[in-house]
Amino acid sequence: MLKELCLLNGASGDEGAVRDYIISQIKDYCDYSVDALGSVIAFKKGKRTSAKKVSVNAHIDEVGFIVTGITDEGYLRFSSIGGIDARVCLDRIVSLGGIKGVIGDKAYHLLSEDERKKCPDLDGLLIDIGASSKEEAEKVAAPGDFVYFESDYCEFGNGFIKAKALDDRIGCMLMIELIQSELEYDTWFCFNVQEEVGLRGSQCTSYAVQSDIAVILESTTAADLDGVSGSDRVCVLGDGPVISFMDNRTIYDRELYKLAVKTAKENGIPSQTKTAVAGGNDAGAIQRSGKGAKVMALSLPCRYIHSASSVVKKSDIEETRKLLKLLLTKLYD
Repeated sequence: MLKELCLLNGASGDEGAVRDYIISQIKDYCDYSVDALGSVIAFKKGKRTSAKKVSVNAHIDEVGFIVTGITDEGYLRFSSIGGIDARVCLDRIVSLGGIKGVIGDKAYHLLSEDERKKCPDLDGLLIDIGASSKEEAEKVAAPGDFVYFESDYCEFGNGFIKAKALDDRIGCMLMIELIQSELEYDTWFCFNVQEEVGLRGSQCTSYAVQSDIAVILESTTAADLDGVSGSDRVCVLGDGPVISFMDNRTIYDRELYKLAVKTAKENGIPSQTKTAVAGGNDAGAIQRSGKGAKVMALSLPCRYIHSASSVVKKSDIEETRKLLKLLLTKLYD
């Protein structure tokens, strides 16, 4: 399921293929609706009903690009959708509609000495689709077209997975699995759109659901690389799910944070916290929507996030799956 989800294209504002796949997986197991922005809100009946309303949330969009113009020579100008570092774009194969292209810059031997010392801005890059003129390019591309990293899904090394869109298709997969299973309590599930461009979908779904407690499933930046030490590593692949206490968007509910840490420890589930206050996710919108909600985040450590070659470890997915199931029996107490 994770492979199928990651290979689908679904940048913010263009999530239709991902949404259709999710609906195909959950429609026989729950009641669901699609809101005006395109998020999927699902309700799964459990064995029991609680006075507390709990929701589980993940975003279905990924980072990508959008065409902004075409040069006279037939190259495509573009902007990023979400936070993408220009360094992960150079010479990458991309796709738009049914065609492919290459993100290019000037040849190295044509760069000035100053240009060689720094990475170009995204504004200075172009997509080469093999067209020889603006008129030829306009036959297959237009401003507003979505563009995606062309990337395969592969497993390598000792239990590692490489793919695009692991942020946050892992969260989507875990939610689908829960909906397809038997739950102890009634639970709401929000598959949110447009997280990467400002937590937009979750602002709407959280207002509609009005949950008392919201669990956010995410992927978060891991910098456990050679030469990086101490708190600069942020989190580490293989050390289990990341339980957040604070990031740039959210101060998480203290009691929920303690509950998650305690539950992991008591059940022999490895877990970790982020050693830097950085990033953010849908919790930042959910906790402030409507009457407000208590929020908890469980994140998968992910190397090279927001690139064509994000990397996670399978054991972290499994440990997150275990912890999530246990927490969903405790949040209603």
